Amino acid sequence: MADLALVNANVLTMDPGRPRAAAVAITGGRIEAVAVSPAEVSAVQVHAAQVVDLRGATVAPGFNDAHNHMTGFGMSLAEVDLRSPPIGSLDELYAAIARRAETTAAGDWVIGSGYDQNKLGAHPHRDGLDRAAPGRRVWLRHTSGHMCVVNSLVLGDLGLDAAAPDVPGGRVATDPDGRPSGLLEERAQALAGTLVYPYPLAQLTDAIDRAGAVYLAEGVTSCTEAGIGGGWISHSPVELAAFTAARNQGRLRVRVELMVASEVLHQLGAHPDDGLDLGLDLGIRTGFGDDWLRLGAMKIFTDGSLVGRTAALHDPYAGHETHAENDPSAQHDPSAQHDASAGGYADGAGRGYLQADAAQLQATIIAAHRSGWQVAAHAIGDRAVDLVLDAYAQALAAFPRPDPRHRIEHFGLTQTRQVNRAAELGVIAVPQGRFVSELGDGMLAAVGPGRHDWLYRQRSLLAAGMVLPGSSDRPVVAGAPLLGIADMVVRRTASGAPFNPGEAITVPQALYAYTAGSAYASRQENVKGSIIPGQLADLVVLSEDPTAVSPDRIAGLAVLATLVDGRCRYDSGAIDGWS
Repeated sequence: MADLALVNANVLTMDPGRPRAAAVAITGGRIEAVAVSPAEVSAVQVHAAQVVDLRGATVAPGFNDAHNHMTGFGMSLAEVDLRSPPIGSLDELYAAIARRAETTAAGDWVIGSGYDQNKLGAHPHRDGLDRAAPGRRVWLRHTSGHMCVVNSLVLGDLGLDAAAPDVPGGRVATDPDGRPSGLLEERAQALAGTLVYPYPLAQLTDAIDRAGAVYLAEGVTSCTEAGIGGGWISHSPVELAAFTAARNQGRLRVRVELMVASEVLHQLGAHPDDGLDLGLDLGIRTGFGDDWLRLGAMKIFTDGSLVGRTAALHDPYAGHETHAENDPSAQHDPSAQHDASAGGYADGAGRGYLQADAAQLQATIIAAHRSGWQVAAHAIGDRAVDLVLDAYAQALAAFPRPDPRHRIEHFGLTQTRQVNRAAELGVIAVPQGRFVSELGDGMLAAVGPGRHDWLYRQRSLLAAGMVLPGSSDRPVVAGAPLLGIADMVVRRTASGAPFNPGEAITVPQALYAYTAGSAYASRQENVKGSIIPGQLADLVVLSEDPTAVSPDRIAGLAVLATLVDGRCRYDSGAIDGWS
């Protein structure tokens, strides 16, 4: 007998052989049966201990965010929200900081997140923050996560009040007179981090719990945490322990896969024949764990962001010297020389920069591949994408491995040849649909009209035979999957401008990305992502069928319930019968 039967439902299964059904039976936290015909539905209903009538509501596999920052999002819920709207100008930002400063003790921290200089007109400045929060330490994170601004008190703590040091893989920005402005880019953010890291595990566990409650209300049942344990993205060198604590305390509300920051991996001293050059102690690597908490890929940053103009491009950003993306004689060169005047590992003025020496980045990728890791390389600019593709090709040639499913996170600005090469190498590209509406205007301005057709591709990936996952990069943008799905289909920016509309996909394709596609990216398509017998009973119940409404209504659909392991973990109150 089944534990639970969901009947009178419109079931979107993501199973090409049986794409729709009318009822689902669940036993022991897994799908037992999927009913299509009236006879099948009757059998499911009769042989279930509990029956819930969904009254025509739509059921889909639980949403799976393939790239997010759960801990960072949970922490941001307690910080000053600087997103636009409601913050639409620098004056409004400073006013928000001033309000928080009024309730903050002298010397303590005022922390905010989500500002975008493209919408405010400029980055906040240390002097403005000093006036808004006198005697307090101020730290504001950019919406991209790839830069931040601090005030004079923080700069003084860091010994950066009057002069800016050279930071490999990052930059301390300065005013025309050479005085630091407060803006810290990429790896330079770690300077500010030294004043607060590591965070206490209890604080991180609380953040994970807060984030999980939001995720369930949005229909998210699984997510991938894109970098823990090291580098500027980390919150603690023992970050895994916070997720373990959350699970032990019953506060890990969704299934989580953890990407391990490349900085954490080290030489293992294993036997030469083992091929374990780089990893974690005891030989732990990708796949260790269970259905609730497991290790995923090794995460490595190669460049920055487009809206911050730190992503590594072959040709300059718009507004710099004329780029040559249409010059057939232009040859890519992923190598880079350190240039202190440009910041980071630069390849020419106005082209962004790599976050480390190219040879060092590629050597780390190859060693991780040889040691059995899935690799997830953050690469947004086309120069960074070439570097990663070259590394993957070298790794596969030197150390063949069946189906490693290496990833490129974001894959933001890519030429057609790069899409084709990624497909040939079996690479999974992980773009973010929601970037279109929230960050799209800034991206279009950054790259210029000649490269708009290269931005955040989707349809081209599918046409090349690649599997497309769904992801948000939350808290960079709002993470609700229905928002992301809508943007994957509509492809318009906040101003209403079309954003590479030729890369729009259909609603069924976007739903598949946020369910089965994300499961594939984590090598878990055999246990989640579809509503078929034997898979985990992780489900979302929606007020209407996203495939049957106009695309502009998708974002407004309601999540009525979310099930994990066959148990209702979020209930909007719209459906009776949950126990």
